[in-house]
Amino acid sequence: MRYKARSACAHCPKLEPLLEHDNFKNHRSSYYTSMSPNNNDILYVGLDVAKLSLQLHLAGRLHTLANDAKGHTQILKLLRRHPQIHVVCEATGGYEQPVVRALHAADLPLSIVEAGRVRYFARAQGQRAKTDPIDATVLSAYGATFHPPAAAPASLQQQRLADLSQRRRQLIHSLTVETNRAEHYTDPLCRRQARQLHKTLEKQIQQCDQAITQIIAEDALLAHKAQRLDAIPGVGPVVAATVLAEMPELGQLNRQTAAALAGVAPYNRDSGGQKGIRHISGGRRPVRCALYMATLSAVRYDRILKEFYLRLRAAGKKPLVAITACMRKLVILMNHLLKNPNFSLAH
Repeated sequence: MRYKARSACAHCPKLEPLLEHDNFKNHRSSYYTSMSPNNNDILYVGLDVAKLSLQLHLAGRLHTLANDAKGHTQILKLLRRHPQIHVVCEATGGYEQPVVRALHAADLPLSIVEAGRVRYFARAQGQRAKTDPIDATVLSAYGATFHPPAAAPASLQQQRLADLSQRRRQLIHSLTVETNRAEHYTDPLCRRQARQLHKTLEKQIQQCDQAITQIIAEDALLAHKAQRLDAIPGVGPVVAATVLAEMPELGQLNRQTAAALAGVAPYNRDSGGQKGIRHISGGRRPVRCALYMATLSAVRYDRILKEFYLRLRAAGKKPLVAITACMRKLVILMNHLLKNPNFSLAH
């Protein structure tokens, strides 16, 4: 059973709605715990992350700290006063990474949740106002309600692989943008600068490729996984590296979760007698893009996926719908390969 405890005597064991902005000062004394059998009185701590500041909601009190090394040390001191805590924060485009690394280094359980889910949770409770203190309190309530699983700390190799994969995507995007612009340059100086920038970007992309290859080669586990994935028709070194960098959970998931994380799981849109068109939604865009390019090749050279694609097209499915279904088959196959070492592909 979950309940919201207060410093004063609470009259109702249920989780009460968050107060609106005008009355938020009356809500600061509340704190959130869980008394379920699998969560022995765990105190959920909301951590709202901004570029320069951190808002911590801990045991009914709010603490404002700087998002720097000194602020991270202060957070650890505050958290160590409580024996069983679980920190909940949102993914904020990278600003959360330094404090996440500090919490993982201190061996503290931490969940990084999708910001949209937390916002919908707040609105479901009637909370429309949004400030950093409110967000921190909402994160505490979200953790006590849903018990999000703790995020596993990334190894140094995994973190470097993710950073280099992201940098490579950024460079390719810049190269594409500059190539499109260069078609319209008429001034000689602009053309010369465009050629120079084009060569620089290509060189940096090549450097990223070499670094990614080296990281995978130096790590036995990553090298084994990359070798398994590379055996799939259509999946080359770039796709394998992207999937390993952006979806490290692959090989530990079930079929449905693997498709959902890759963003290729179709969701129903039915109501009463109306049957809506199913659409994919969410997931990790870099993985989905890599799967798309791999699938375009796989439906031409892999016998099983080719037959599956042609069967869907013969049934009247649109090309993109059939390709998406093949992408789902492909990521499920990847997950199965990494999950079962003795499984081998049919040739």
